[in-house]
Amino acid sequence: MYIFVYTLVSKIKERQDMNQKQELIYNDLQTRYKKSTLSKREMAHELGISYSGIDNYLSKGYGTPNYKKLGTAKNAKVVFNIIDVAEFLSETIKTA
Repeated sequence: MYIFVYTLVSKIKERQDMNQKQELIYNDLQTRYKKSTLSKREMAHELGISYSGIDNYLSKGYGTPNYKKLGTAKNAKVVFNIIDVAEFLSETIKTA
């Protein structure tokens, strides 16, 4: 019983830390970009990869946060909601 309670408490604390980290990342993105979505170029900058790297990740379907394709054309504009970006970064960035 004690192990279960300890595990539950540690998971709650981990979730609170995650929410704080997500909020800090969101506030930083909001301050720097002053808009609610990021372009593919801005997303590539945030991930530290090339513009073509974002295209590769999108075509493979992994390595990026949720996105919205604006149109049906093959080369339609893609945008990333800052809230989704903050959540994605808070789950993928490891801190010491």
